Amino acid sequence: MTQRFAAERAISPTDESISFVVVDDAYTLHSKACEYLASLRFRDRSVNTERVYAGRLALFLTYCAESRLDWQSITVDDLARFQRWLITTPIEQRSPRNTQRLRSHKTANAILTSVCEFLRFASTRGWYAAELVQQISEPKYLRRGPVGYDFGEDDQFRTVRSRALRLAEVENPPPTLTAEQIAAVMQALPRMRDRLLVAVLAESGMRIGEALGLRREDMHLLGSNNVLGCAIGGPHIHVRRRANANGSLAKSRFPRSIPVTTELVDVYADYRFERSAIPEGDDSDFVFVNLYKPPLGEALRYHNAKKLFERLSATVGFTVTPHMFRHSAATRWLESGTPRDVVQALLGHVSPASMSVYFHPTNETMRAAVERARLAPIGAPDE
Repeated sequence: MTQRFAAERAISPTDESISFVVVDDAYTLHSKACEYLASLRFRDRSVNTERVYAGRLALFLTYCAESRLDWQSITVDDLARFQRWLITTPIEQRSPRNTQRLRSHKTANAILTSVCEFLRFASTRGWYAAELVQQISEPKYLRRGPVGYDFGEDDQFRTVRSRALRLAEVENPPPTLTAEQIAAVMQALPRMRDRLLVAVLAESGMRIGEALGLRREDMHLLGSNNVLGCAIGGPHIHVRRRANANGSLAKSRFPRSIPVTTELVDVYADYRFERSAIPEGDDSDFVFVNLYKPPLGEALRYHNAKKLFERLSATVGFTVTPHMFRHSAATRWLESGTPRDVVQALLGHVSPASMSVYFHPTNETMRAAVERARLAPIGAPDE
């Protein structure tokens, strides 16, 4: 029987912190993959990044086992076959009723990037040959660099190392939600905590990890916040990078503040009233805590939020994910004429190049452009 690997969530018995590991069929840890995942944790990568990498490594190791390949001596040709397998083999579905789906080129590239990072890490530990690592990447001359990229005084940074195996990608616009869909989502949420979570994501554009890591001290919702020791006027939310027991982590290392509306302040006040009715609710400094199931008062975790949005999608009849609110906020700001650097600051992107994904006009925007510049009726008879 072929050995298979899986990514599993592990909870520390001491502080209940969450990490991810790779195990085989007998739940034996794959020590080298787990050491790599631990290195991500030590480099302050988010638990969600660790979760994604664990799944990709488990897929790669399972492929190697099924193909009778030793991953510690895998060649660039073997990786090319793995890349082909990724886009031609249907994704395993949990339910037999689901239709078969193939991975996109973008997904395959992301998986291979994670695998190559693991192999580079393995080479530093002596588990993988350095000469094989050199074959994974090749020199690439940059004719055009990302926005803000400095080629150097003598173009010394114009040639970079690029992965040798990369599929051509079609960059589709990110999925967004219309104002009507967001309103439908809010109406489908009877609990104030869940309404506040959606309101924060939709209005601020913050990441789900940033929202779950919010503390009550971050909610500066007064007209003047001088009494809180904050010189920023008007209601706003501070996003700060911290180590949180629930595994949430702000991706950006730079703190930022995001202005919010009085409508969100009202939702927060209603939530505080709901929360105060549960004695355990006020014991935690986290904004979003368990109020409806034990352990009451504990900070809401990512997997709880994921289940919430899965149930929400089933209720409203269309897909709703936390990141869709971020894409929607960015699209809304840009289409309303907000300067690009302001949107970048609101989203917490360090590099301007990270903004390129949002520059996809919607069908409604393109139709409005055609209507504004409408020609005379085509085919109208001459007078």
